[in-house]
Amino acid sequence: MARKGRDVTGWLVIDKPAGPTSTAVVNKVRWALGAKKAGHAGTLDPEATGVLAVALGDATKTVPYITDALKAYAFTVRLGQATNTDDAEGEVIAESDLRPTDEQIKEALHAFVGDIMQVPPQFSAVKIDGERAYKRARDGEEMEIAARPLWVEELVMTGRPDADHVTLELTCGKGGYVRAIARDLGRALGCHGHVTKLRRIWSGPFDAADGLSLDDVERMAKSPELDAHIQPLEVGLADLPELKATPEGAARLRNGNPGMVFASDVEYGEEAWASYEGRAVAVGIYKAGELHPVRVFHG
Repeated sequence: MARKGRDVTGWLVIDKPAGPTSTAVVNKVRWALGAKKAGHAGTLDPEATGVLAVALGDATKTVPYITDALKAYAFTVRLGQATNTDDAEGEVIAESDLRPTDEQIKEALHAFVGDIMQVPPQFSAVKIDGERAYKRARDGEEMEIAARPLWVEELVMTGRPDADHVTLELTCGKGGYVRAIARDLGRALGCHGHVTKLRRIWSGPFDAADGLSLDDVERMAKSPELDAHIQPLEVGLADLPELKATPEGAARLRNGNPGMVFASDVEYGEEAWASYEGRAVAVGIYKAGELHPVRVFHG
């Protein structure tokens, strides 16, 4: 059965509060806009706050480009305690009276910058033999989770509210777990650690400062006022080079065929997106004057 609703396309940036799941936020936005199709770029844990970019309609096809983009987090680590979830929601499983100095913390951060290997938390959505790790962890099972590569652009200490807490800012690529950073930093310092507060400040082109609260969404639901906050689909393609399609090329691309684009400095085999009269037509691979489409937009 076809899903009912309006054909709304674009991005709505939400400043997620602590409490609801990312899926619950998407469902609220879909209801408020009467949208047929919606998804999000990058899950936030229920207790985390900040940028949750909700993709609508054809913009859902650009979600991978936001997921792959750099993102920044501000977070607080509680020193001296490890928990089974690596955040404040879990049970304390180890404690230490050791408290590192500010200088020791700053020195330890160097090891977490650049290309690092990170083991996701036991309570995470990583799949182990086809099952989510958190489901096994809830049953008390301890798993061997393989380390995976992560690019960390920056990790800096921003404050020390007291001996037990340190505030940090992280800028990283796809697939990073802030809870794992807190856990591993605590281990490196010999004192344990877990996250107590987490906020995503920005994600790719989207900024928390521009986000709507869920109260805003409720208040403006089903009104043109909420529609006015929808950002164009093209914003989600900001990290890809743009090519201008010829009129004939645009028509061919919309039908899923390679289409002619005007010459540019895009390299052969490079991923790019084609526009016609300012609107995105397709994302694809550039080859010898043509874009070979991978994703086509209908707008």
